Amino acid sequence: MPNKIKLQVGGIEYVLNSNDDESYVRYIGEEVHHRLEVLKEQNAYLSTTMIAVLSALEYCDEAKKANMDAEKLRQQLKSYVEDAACARLEAEEARREIERLNKELLSRS
Repeated sequence: MPNKIKLQVGGIEYVLNSNDDESYVRYIGEEVHHRLEVLKEQNAYLSTTMIAVLSALEYCDEAKKANMDAEKLRQQLKSYVEDAACARLEAEEARREIERLNKELLSRS
């Protein structure tokens, strides 16, 4: 069941319904509030709406870049797993060849 959580962000009170932990939601709210305040200080001539849109654009950019980085890491990990599987196969083939050669040596002696 969702929790109702009151947050103050950018001078406006919001009531959110969330299944997330209340402390996490408050942390996110504080982070957004802080970002809005920083942007407001850096761009005093912008309206609250413009600052909110600028903040949303920054968060969206960060999220997209983080998703692209995560996808690159998944691809690298997949490649490493495939390389490891090939190395295991090669090691198994080498072990069998060693066993075969040892048997051949023993049969010659």
